[in-house]
Amino acid sequence: MKEGPKMRANHAVADGTGRGQEAPVAAHRRGAFRGYQWALLAFLLAGVTQIFLAGLGVFRLQDQGLAAAGDWAFAPHRALGFAMAGIALLVLVLAVIARAGAGAIIGSAVLVLLTSLMQSLLAGLADSHAVFGALHALDGLLILGTAGYLYVRSRRPL
Repeated sequence: MKEGPKMRANHAVADGTGRGQEAPVAAHRRGAFRGYQWALLAFLLAGVTQIFLAGLGVFRLQDQGLAAAGDWAFAPHRALGFAMAGIALLVLVLAVIARAGAGAIIGSAVLVLLTSLMQSLLAGLADSHAVFGALHALDGLLILGTAGYLYVRSRRPL
């Protein structure tokens, strides 16, 4: 009588070899990978919202005159940016747990660096030089491009 994979796993546990743990580990990784995909999708949706909030902030400033405090106009944009840095960190952790591959892990690490370090640095430097504000916007596009690439890559069959 031919023995199926489920029977072999049961025998492995019964004979003490411990190989029966492979199925829960694989399920754990699959769950982490699904979480990775969903976190990337949430990140991308938040990125679209970021663009909307940046535009809203600019035109609020224009409505109030350019002397209006930028802190008030860009507060929602700034808050969502910090939340996106947290989502990027979650994406990285899930990619590592899921063992999504070197490219996914490196791309996720780049996403964390671009969202948490570069965006804040460029926004802070923009107070002194407008060119850094422009680089802040370009970095935002690079962030969305990186997240989009990782998401599309994660959807391809292995």
